[in-house]
Amino acid sequence: MTDGKRMKYSVKDTVFRDMFSKKKYLIQLYNALHPEDKTITQADLEIVTLQSILLNGIYNDLGFMVRGKQLMILVEAQSTWSANIVIRALIYLMSTYQDYFNANQIQLYGSHKVKMPKPELYVIYTDDKGNHPDVLSLKDEFFPDMDCCIDAKVKMIYLQDSDDIIDQYIGFCRVCNEQVALHGRTLKAAKEIIRICRNRNLLKEYLSERETEVEEIMLTLFDQEHIWNIERNNIRAAALAEGWDKGKVEGIELGVMQNKTQTVLKMFRRNMPVEDIADISELSVEEVKDILKNASVQH
Repeated sequence: MTDGKRMKYSVKDTVFRDMFSKKKYLIQLYNALHPEDKTITQADLEIVTLQSILLNGIYNDLGFMVRGKQLMILVEAQSTWSANIVIRALIYLMSTYQDYFNANQIQLYGSHKVKMPKPELYVIYTDDKGNHPDVLSLKDEFFPDMDCCIDAKVKMIYLQDSDDIIDQYIGFCRVCNEQVALHGRTLKAAKEIIRICRNRNLLKEYLSERETEVEEIMLTLFDQEHIWNIERNNIRAAALAEGWDKGKVEGIELGVMQNKTQTVLKMFRRNMPVEDIADISELSVEEVKDILKNASVQH
């Protein structure tokens, strides 16, 4: 993955998680998925997005229950096509079910047949549909000519001619792509993304409510790697020019690491995945986890 794609993905992914963690936007998503349900209320929705990333490395974009235990919906946002989407969706589903069974003290080893919510799996694909299928099937993709004991089906959602929140989010992602291509990872790009989306009525309410915060998220993601590179280069240049001893260089590099640690914590509190934080900060996943553990971050 290139630097540009990595940064753009992180902005879009962070906005997706943040926006749909709020029920007034989550209910709009549910209405887009189930327009036939006219009686749904915010109180009928419960967010069950996987959060235990420090323990098992499993996290997903969005999971929520509908009307108690009737329906479990998992939604991912994806900008790059891969048949592996369906494998990840199945892993997320099983992990979410495990959390559900544990939280409700449901015994799976008894003789009594348990009750469980019906699952629905969706992927919002923000690129062009092309010849991609409407439904991605585990069996069809990986075992097309075999008798397979398991299957999972993910409904793919592409840009349509509507103004629902799904199409607005896809439009937002495309504006992000366009403006980063034009202006790079800059303040101008961040401001243009927000301005254009508000003018086009793309997530206008969300962006208006949280403009300063969203802009801060973008700038953190767009500019941090550039800042670290400047700091790193300045250290090397000064060391060569002045013949600094090793201890002085290491001391300054420690300051850079402390700056990086603060940014890791900030991105984590924005609900960014550990893997994305590692990419942006040029740390390993284990180093990011160690920073979070040492800071006693609770997610």
